[in-house]
Amino acid sequence: MNTNTKGQDRFSLKVLKSIGFSYIFTIIFFIIFALILTYTSIPDKYLPIMNSITMILSIALGSIYMGIKADNKGWLNGALVGILYMIILTIISLIMIKSFNLDLYLMLKYLISIITGAIGGMIGVNLK
Repeated sequence: MNTNTKGQDRFSLKVLKSIGFSYIFTIIFFIIFALILTYTSIPDKYLPIMNSITMILSIALGSIYMGIKADNKGWLNGALVGILYMIILTIISLIMIKSFNLDLYLMLKYLISIITGAIGGMIGVNLK
């Protein structure tokens, strides 16, 4: 295995860890929001807002982690985490939800994910 392949393997591992952290944070935030909805009088109509907050925070935290681990180009590495997070989420949604639609709202979520990831990556690189 040459040096370039080892570097690519390490980069791939960093990306996978970052996405894994993002999904761990997603699960934690969903549990917190589920408890809030269960034990308070907050109506279910706020669920889409909580979903968006969860997505943004999870991508930001995963991208910050990626930025910390990246040597440079935190914005690009973070944006990569954001787009891969959404691609995985879209694939899961297509499999699990029969009425799932690929629409303008989803494209907006992709854009938000890329921007959030890029900002998180920039923050992470500067936290070193």
